[in-house]
Amino acid sequence: MTADNELDDSKAPLMEHIVEFRNRLVYSVITLLITFIFCYLVSEELFRFLVRPLVDALGDDVAGRRMIYTGLHEAFFTYIKIAFFVALFVSFPIIATQIWAFVAPGLYKHEKKAFLPFLVVTPVLFFMGGALAYEFVMPLAWNFLLGFESSGDSSMYAKAYAAITEAYPAVMAYLPTPSAPMSLPIQAETRVSEYLSLSMKLIFAFGLCFQLPVLLTLLGRVGIVSSEGLKKKFKYAVVFAFIAAAILTPPDPLSQITLAVPIIILYAISIVSVKMVEKKRAQREAELEED
Repeated sequence: MTADNELDDSKAPLMEHIVEFRNRLVYSVITLLITFIFCYLVSEELFRFLVRPLVDALGDDVAGRRMIYTGLHEAFFTYIKIAFFVALFVSFPIIATQIWAFVAPGLYKHEKKAFLPFLVVTPVLFFMGGALAYEFVMPLAWNFLLGFESSGDSSMYAKAYAAITEAYPAVMAYLPTPSAPMSLPIQAETRVSEYLSLSMKLIFAFGLCFQLPVLLTLLGRVGIVSSEGLKKKFKYAVVFAFIAAAILTPPDPLSQITLAVPIIILYAISIVSVKMVEKKRAQREAELEED
């Protein structure tokens, strides 16, 4: 057995493993708790950050607008959720480090080299997906959804009636003048909890979809999928990408395309990544056979 395949010498009895697991868990919980407290102290600013795409979508019409909550506890729990989500993301590198410190002694050296990059790439890809949702998709979606507002005035009706009267005065003179139809304005008054739910759904959906290369590469490493199999299923992946985009995003086509296209690109990147993993595995097996 080569040195590359040898386990670390840090073998410990079961009780020591349990104590080690408890310590790592305590460190992770304390880190998350401290980060959560800090995030809650600035939760109002964090919520303003999430609301900025909506404010930009409203543009000059932002004056006089408001967000509402219909339950006395709604705003409080909204800030709690924001603080927890942000704290979980910020503290993930430390939590992942604790998990790695507990698991690493039981891995072969080549397994350490294989899995360590995924701990680095995972939060980076999630951040890229969330940033795409925040900077590009949310403004498009909010502009689309705000387009269903209406002022409720009858100016358009009055202009149309005046134009017909001018064109056919002889006919309109014998007809009674109808009253303009009454209508009420339709204006968005967004609930804070619903806005947070929709915003976090978009951010997490994009962040999780950007984990596709990590998932497929890990499956390729353990031999569950192959690069050739992924190539053959590419057309099905395209269909699945658009179905997932239709489910996870608002109903406007631009938002759906914005999610579907990156998924397809990430799937193609996954094929290349799995191919590289297969080559490395073949080289390692050839070296073992020589030894």
